[in-house]
Amino acid sequence: MNTLPPNMHCGRKVFAGKRPDQTEILVGIVDRIVAATDKEQVGIDDLVQAIGHASFAPVLLIPAIAVATPLSGIPMFSALMGVLIFLVSLQMLLRRDQLWLPKWLLNRKTNSARVRLVFERLRPAMAWLDAHTYSRLTAFVHRPLIFIPQTLCVLSGLLMPFLEFVPFSSSLVGAAVALLAFGMLARDGLFVILGLALYLGPVWLVFHLT
Repeated sequence: MNTLPPNMHCGRKVFAGKRPDQTEILVGIVDRIVAATDKEQVGIDDLVQAIGHASFAPVLLIPAIAVATPLSGIPMFSALMGVLIFLVSLQMLLRRDQLWLPKWLLNRKTNSARVRLVFERLRPAMAWLDAHTYSRLTAFVHRPLIFIPQTLCVLSGLLMPFLEFVPFSSSLVGAAVALLAFGMLARDGLFVILGLALYLGPVWLVFHLT
């Protein structure tokens, strides 16, 4: 099974300043997703296998990024990604060693070409984020403060099916979860703070459109 390097597993290793090996975290994830779309239909199981069952934060990034893209326009796509975000982040919070997902979720498939196109277009932005990642504000990515982003991800996954009825809110929440997941993965507290700030957007939408 292809898995990410040890320093990408849940962000458990701490980067001292700029990553000495210049590891391309997000680009590596994008490339693995693109490589998994080498057939007509790609399933969630294919993507999880490509990333690895011990890689909670990278797996959390996949649905979070996906729901922040035009893929969220697919009916019930945001709800499905919300279930995935909830299950992955809950197991992160509970500090499980291996990720478990139900078969009905793993067996869900979608058009590979659509997924490949979206993530290929995201690659330059992911490369930029990789290049601007440092070990900063690390208190936000260690206990006890790391419970805040992990808990927010759990709640975001629970709420996402209901956000189908509020335009753009699921995409904003997906972007926020992606920033939190990336911050935890890269041990960069700045991205965690940016993710926390992004939640103001969906809160504003909910109060003004409902």
